[in-house]
Amino acid sequence: MKGKQGQARIFAYFTQIQRMATNPLGIFHWRKLFQYFLQGLLIVAPVVITGYLIYWMVTTIDNLIPIFEVKDINGNSIPRNYGLGILMIVAALILIGFVSSNFFAQRLIDMFDSLLEKTPGIKFIYSSVKDFFEAFAGSKKKFNHPVLVNVDGPDVWRIGFITQEDAHQFGLAEHMTVYVPHSYAISGITYIVPKEKIRAVPNVSSTDAMKFVVSGGVTDVED
Repeated sequence: MKGKQGQARIFAYFTQIQRMATNPLGIFHWRKLFQYFLQGLLIVAPVVITGYLIYWMVTTIDNLIPIFEVKDINGNSIPRNYGLGILMIVAALILIGFVSSNFFAQRLIDMFDSLLEKTPGIKFIYSSVKDFFEAFAGSKKKFNHPVLVNVDGPDVWRIGFITQEDAHQFGLAEHMTVYVPHSYAISGITYIVPKEKIRAVPNVSSTDAMKFVVSGGVTDVED
C-alpha cells in the first residue's frame, strides 16, 4: 500500500515538473496574462489618451501667440510660451466678455456683427461659425433638449436634439428639426420629422445623451 502511495507521489512530482517546463510562469497561463494585459490597458489607455488630448489642446492654443521662441534641432524657430499664451487668451476673452456687457460696447459689437453678416463671401462663414458656437454656449443654446426620433422603422429610435420647434420656413409647421449626432465622430444628420414621431426623454440630461450617442452606447446614463 505504501509502495503505491510512494509511486503516486513520484508520479505527481514529475507531472508538476513537466507542467513547470511547459509553463515557466507556473500558475499564470497565457490566457490569464492576456486578460490582465487587457484589464491594465482599459485602466491606463483612457487616462493616457485624455491627458495627451488635454496637453495637445493646451499647447496648441498656448502657441497661437508667439511670445517666446526656441530653436529646434534643425534651427527652426518654434513658439514655446509655457502656459503664458493660453493665460493671455483666456484673460482677453474674459475682458471682451466684460466689455461687451456695456451698453455702448454692445451697440458697437452689434454694428460690427451686422456688417460681417452682410459682407459677401464672409457672411456664410461668419454666420455658420457664430450659430455653431451659440448653439452650445450662447443665449440660443440648441443642444439642451434630447429626444428620441423615429426616422427608420416603426420601432427603431435615434437619439437627437431639437434645434427648431417647427419648420414653418419649409412649409412644415407640424414638423420639428432634430439633429442626430454620429457615434465616434463630430458629424451628424439633420432631420425634419413630424412631431408625433418625436418622444421626449425628460429624465436624461443633454450631456448624458450626447455622451451616450458619441460613445456608441457604451457609457452609462445616470438616473
